[in-house]
Amino acid sequence: MEFEEMTDPGVWVDLAINVGTALAIIILALWISGWVANRIRKIPEKQEEFDPTLARFFASIVRYAILAFAGIAVLSQFGIQTTSLAALVGAAGLAVGLALQGTLSHLASGVMLVMFRPFKVGDFVVVGGQMGTVDEIALFTTKLTTVDNVAIIVPNGDVFSGVITNYSANDTRRCDMVFGVSYDADLKKAEEVIWKIVNADERVMKDPEPFVKVTNLGDFSVDFTLRLWCNAADYWDLKFNTTRAIKDEFDAAGIDIPFPTSIEIQKDA
Repeated sequence: MEFEEMTDPGVWVDLAINVGTALAIIILALWISGWVANRIRKIPEKQEEFDPTLARFFASIVRYAILAFAGIAVLSQFGIQTTSLAALVGAAGLAVGLALQGTLSHLASGVMLVMFRPFKVGDFVVVGGQMGTVDEIALFTTKLTTVDNVAIIVPNGDVFSGVITNYSANDTRRCDMVFGVSYDADLKKAEEVIWKIVNADERVMKDPEPFVKVTNLGDFSVDFTLRLWCNAADYWDLKFNTTRAIKDEFDAAGIDIPFPTSIEIQKDA
């Protein structure tokens, strides 16, 4: 700016107007971006199916997008050409995207997990080759806690690209157990013992009906297959308790549970 221009009152008036307009744009953009972001973050309070993590993610995107447009408007207000600047930002964004393509794939997978919700916090799952209870579903990683209380962080790209097994998805589960008895055992008596245990446990559902049948003639045993339906929350306790109860009842009834044996023949030296 030359000296003559600096002494021209009109120049200072225009500059003051541009500065005031820029400040107004910035203040308005900050208010609008904050208001819109807060509204998006509150969506899960009214719609439970909308995940809070996804709401926070979209809120951040919208907020920064509004501020970016405001920044371009401010630069235009001072006569700065934004076309080349936008191209430069786009090129820089492309370079960053290529450098962080692995990280961005985890981000995209995190968004898909939050949107489609194949599992939720508290579910017992197998994801990315790891088994545990879901503690947190973030945009880049999923945190699990194993049954022995070890924290495992699984990248969302590994989670979404692989098979997801959710043991908590359904309210009920089928519990399968196999019990072998000796070939000399009374099969009818053994079946009655199993049914006695099954009918005495209130956790066993009547519909679907329990299944007790001889299903295999093994090398060392005649195998009974027991199939029970129960509430998912009762699965492990029912499995453990039933296994112990049937073993005790077999012992009391004199029913042998065989096991492989080998005969070692020692030759005289």
